[in-house]
Amino acid sequence: MQKKGKAIIFSAPSGAGKTTIVHKLLMEIPSLAFSISACSRPPRPMEEDSKDYYFLSIEDFKSKIARNSFIEWEEVYTDHFYGTLKSEVERIWNNGKTVIFDVDVFGGINLKKYFGDNAISIFVMPPSIAELDKRLHKRQTETEEKIQTRLAKAEKEIDLNKQFDVVIVNDKLENAVEEAKNLVIKFIQEK
Repeated sequence: MQKKGKAIIFSAPSGAGKTTIVHKLLMEIPSLAFSISACSRPPRPMEEDSKDYYFLSIEDFKSKIARNSFIEWEEVYTDHFYGTLKSEVERIWNNGKTVIFDVDVFGGINLKKYFGDNAISIFVMPPSIAELDKRLHKRQTETEEKIQTRLAKAEKEIDLNKQFDVVIVNDKLENAVEEAKNLVIKFIQEK
């Protein structure tokens, strides 16, 4: 795959607010297009195939891995695969847009390695683990066991923030969005 366009990478522990920030940027910056990730988990309520994710069976996901269809992929939890399809990035670049990613921390690190200087990687930091716990419980989408798994993973992910170009602390959403917007516009305009 040719590296012919720019890429904006947002990563964070689950519940830090990266998805909310990315959605706001997509509404405010018309030259951005969202890279829809593939995953092997079932859809959550209100999620749509080919809009929120490409929902694949575990077998389909493994088949695409074997065919080298992904820029990056990871087994985030047992049998829960996530990845970035090469065809998705090509689709966006062919439409003259800048691709924006909303991926987990390891996916963000791998995407930055792949795209190099054609990408800016932004880590969205929660104000604290306690606040993250509160946000995950407020979602009411997962069991207590899953929340505790996510929190344990978040502590490890936060330690990786230094591998990103920029860290934005999402203490106040409006401020985090404004900071992200300024960074993204500046990056897109650079030669």
